[in-house]
Amino acid sequence: MKAAILHGREHLQIEDVAPPPLKPGEVRVRIEATLTCGTDLKVFKRGYHAKMIVPPAAFGHELAGVICEVRSPRPKARGWDWKSGDRVVAANSAPCGGCFHCREGQENLCEHLLFLNGTYAESIVIPARLVQKNLLRLKPGTDFRDAALVEPLACVVQGVEDTKLRAGQNLLVIGAGPIGLMFVALAKNLGGHVTVAGRRAARLEAAQRLGAEQVIDIGDGRELAAKIRGAAPTRFDAVIEAVGKPETWEAAARLVRKGGTVNFFGGCPAGTKVSFPTELIHYSNLTLLASFHHTPRTIRCALRFVETGVIRARDFVDGECPLSQLPELFKTMAAGNHAIKTLIRVRE
Repeated sequence: MKAAILHGREHLQIEDVAPPPLKPGEVRVRIEATLTCGTDLKVFKRGYHAKMIVPPAAFGHELAGVICEVRSPRPKARGWDWKSGDRVVAANSAPCGGCFHCREGQENLCEHLLFLNGTYAESIVIPARLVQKNLLRLKPGTDFRDAALVEPLACVVQGVEDTKLRAGQNLLVIGAGPIGLMFVALAKNLGGHVTVAGRRAARLEAAQRLGAEQVIDIGDGRELAAKIRGAAPTRFDAVIEAVGKPETWEAAARLVRKGGTVNFFGGCPAGTKVSFPTELIHYSNLTLLASFHHTPRTIRCALRFVETGVIRARDFVDGECPLSQLPELFKTMAAGNHAIKTLIRVRE
């Protein structure tokens, strides 16, 4: 079969690979929808992700599809009843369930988190642990494109819960990429008042369609805090940083009200540092936190948002690309492609 293989920094190839045989407890899923992701772009630009993927390796991690082969565990696990033809969505990881963090209910921080990559392909093998913990059936009417949003959406659900967003709050989202837009949709669904600061007209228009009451074009991003304050004098109860740059982290802390909360959701490059005035944090009684990844519970919550229509692919997926052209697509993304998310056609 054809699959995208990451060989290193900005080195992605489409290759013929032999589908691996199934081990007990595994299933093979025929990919019906797989989407590009900002995390994949970071990995492409940096050449690896120490916890998630080490080249050479199959690439891509957002998927929905149909089970086309199964191999039951030995002995057959209680409740294991997967079969060919089941319509499914899979997360890109599964916790171990036994380490300190799993026992504390922090499966996103599992010391032995098992990651799954390889969705930019005609099919993928879902490991037994992931089948057990994070493979979910889809309702008959659920579109595969919608379902493929479950994994990134689950991360946003984690961020919403960590930030304790609630109805009536004034929320600032910095960044109008897919993650920032998902925060807009979920915050609006909660009854919040949302301002979005970002770039590119199409993304800011998408933020408005999803319920943002104000959008601010930040231009070149310089003097970010002053620019946002000038355009939106609102006192923000919470700020979501969905960009992943040190200067944006620093601006976020200056834009939240006294007693407010900042979620540094966007991961900055390794080795970077930020600086905050101690008096700002102490005397303003700020809560500064960060959210990472998802848990089995937030994966299930995300699927409910998809299947109830709160999150729909048409609001986020604005392009298509055949698998054969994926390396070129990532090069254009690295150069500043304006698409929000792109559906990859794995069969041409």
